[in-house]
Amino acid sequence: MNNKKKRAHIQLLASVMSVTIMALSLNVSAEQYSWAAEKWADQRFKRSTLTKSEQVAELKWFAAAAKPLRDMKINVASESLATHQYESNVLAEAFEEITGITVNHEVIPEGDLVNTLQKQMQTDQNIYDAYVNDSDLIGTHFRSGKVVPIDHLMRVEGGDYTLPTLDLDDFIGLAFTTGPDGILYQLPTQQFANLYWYRADWFERPDLQKRFKEAYGYELDVPRNWSAYEDIAEFFTEDVQEIDGEPVYGHMDYGKFHPSLGWRFHDAWFSMAGGGDKGLPNGVPVDEWGIRVEDCRPVGAGVDRGGATNAPAAVYATKKYIHWLESYAPEEAKDMTFSEAGSVPGQGHIAQQIFWYTTFTGSMLDKRLPVVNADGTPKWRMAPSPRGAYWKDGMKLGYQDVGAWTFLSSTPKKRRLAAWLYAQFTVAKSVSLEKTLEGLTPIRESDINSDVMTEMAPRLGGLVEFYRSPARNEWTPTGTNVPDYPKLASLWWMNIGRVVRGEMAPRQALDNLAEALDHMLNRLEKTDKMEKCAPKLNEAGKARKWLAKPGAPRSLLPDENPKGKTVPYNELLRSWGDAP
Repeated sequence: MNNKKKRAHIQLLASVMSVTIMALSLNVSAEQYSWAAEKWADQRFKRSTLTKSEQVAELKWFAAAAKPLRDMKINVASESLATHQYESNVLAEAFEEITGITVNHEVIPEGDLVNTLQKQMQTDQNIYDAYVNDSDLIGTHFRSGKVVPIDHLMRVEGGDYTLPTLDLDDFIGLAFTTGPDGILYQLPTQQFANLYWYRADWFERPDLQKRFKEAYGYELDVPRNWSAYEDIAEFFTEDVQEIDGEPVYGHMDYGKFHPSLGWRFHDAWFSMAGGGDKGLPNGVPVDEWGIRVEDCRPVGAGVDRGGATNAPAAVYATKKYIHWLESYAPEEAKDMTFSEAGSVPGQGHIAQQIFWYTTFTGSMLDKRLPVVNADGTPKWRMAPSPRGAYWKDGMKLGYQDVGAWTFLSSTPKKRRLAAWLYAQFTVAKSVSLEKTLEGLTPIRESDINSDVMTEMAPRLGGLVEFYRSPARNEWTPTGTNVPDYPKLASLWWMNIGRVVRGEMAPRQALDNLAEALDHMLNRLEKTDKMEKCAPKLNEAGKARKWLAKPGAPRSLLPDENPKGKTVPYNELLRSWGDAP
């Protein structure tokens, strides 16, 4: 064989070997991802509503679907909650091993998250490939034209990357992430509510029950209205004063001049007082922010334009907040933020809290805490929120936070598809029950009704009962009346903060807030390029004209402090089950 033929023969052998090695490598690679799916199902995602074979099949689907996207690295962001820490620390690692896609899942403060999201929407420069942001921005998203709806991802752009077992009907929060146009814009990945929290062990003490009834004329039980809440706050702070030699307080809250002070109010405080209109998930035509909408267009927040931000119910709610904070809460509460105040009841000196976020449930379960029994069961319970004097049947009862995956049109398509695949992984039935047990922020009906959650229920103080009840639908996020959440939300804490500081009376501050909201709505009407349902302000008129009409805004009640009403806890649980 001459040299020329030898070289050709060697080249042919090399080509054959290269193809063979590549085929073996691809086969090993495919097996590697398949093995990873089985490993995570066996070792980490042991609890699931799926059978083991269904779980492995679902995880292997991710491995197969990701093949065209392998070796990519994507960036996503969410706010600082235990659920998102779990996604970042555990689920991102699992997703990479199963799919070959690396995820940099950053967990950052909520304010930074909203600011970054807003920057990307304004500049169209891709910063993150997906965001977990509150469904409170649904009014922003459906108007902006900057968001790629989940419906579009599933049916048009990402059909090949949409999990066949995603099962949207199993999600409990889709009503909150759907626009008035019926389009699904965001995919929920965590939910938590604000409920009433109280020390059940103290409320059940015969000596305290006797003293309370003698002083107030009715039973010491879960308050049904704000009058009873105030009586109980006064009782523990001024009458009881100490339990087991330690000072106790009848109320807990927070009041620091900080963005989270705004959440304390526009997260449904006015609706709990009765400030908006009837309607679920939000009042129609006036929502809990006090913004009136006509034909999907915001027309005003001030009473002089038909809104209710500075209506008597809002003034009443603000006065109660200030009175209770100053009279019945620990002195340090005024200087606390949302995150700083959340775990304070676990220290053992708080009798009740009217506005308690269930995201703090996990921090209240440690056996070493004075609010937990030796067997791990809580001495506390969560219950439906008391209602204010202006509240009517058919109104929302409180706030529910829904963190949801959001995708922007400014993200390159391939990166968006990889992020869409990861988002589905974080909510897939293979992993969702373990995630629920970790963060206690459930999103799926199947997880809530699982045997695992039934077993956990006695240790969670009412959380499972709440989420199994249809009453959960009466606790809702900010809705579509708010056309630009980032711009409008910042106005709340700056005005309410002046009341906390004693610089301004509640009525004056709310007048200023309503004026600022209307000014911003007017700016949005004139300068923003919303694709649909942009604000169109009503002409300012006489407040009495609007107060004389049915619904919100309502005129001043002759008696804002009716007699207190309480109800036994077990009866309240039954009322959850009877909710529409």
